[in-house]
Amino acid sequence: MSIIIGKEPLLDKFVNYIMKDGKKSLALKLLDETFEEIKAKGQKKPQEVFSKALENVMPKIEVRPKRVGGSIYQVPQEVKQKRQLFLAAKRILASARSKKGICFSRALAVELIDAANETGNAVKKKLDVYKMAEANRAFARFASR
Repeated sequence: MSIIIGKEPLLDKFVNYIMKDGKKSLALKLLDETFEEIKAKGQKKPQEVFSKALENVMPKIEVRPKRVGGSIYQVPQEVKQKRQLFLAAKRILASARSKKGICFSRALAVELIDAANETGNAVKKKLDVYKMAEANRAFARFASR
């Protein structure tokens, strides 16, 4: 199934997030192997699994520290669209890289399938941030608009 650069911007951006030390061809190969692994696990359309996973992990709200009069409050704020994609990709890749003992493409495939099914570490991280934002909702008045 070879991935074509420039055809889908979301995939291109994700390849750039995978890439280390400027080795884009290696990142493309890893993503291609990941999609093959997703197919092998019984999913018919790996790109739909990929987009569903990103959609499920993208946070709408995050907490950011804000200093007010000597105290630091965790203030919930909305997340812009570009940052949502960055955070989702970062969390999926971090949880895939943290899995030891299996190759990266297999770990990424497992994490993408889990995220598409709304389970896994990346979705758990999103829910943890939502809980923290809900707990600190009283400090929303400190958000700079």
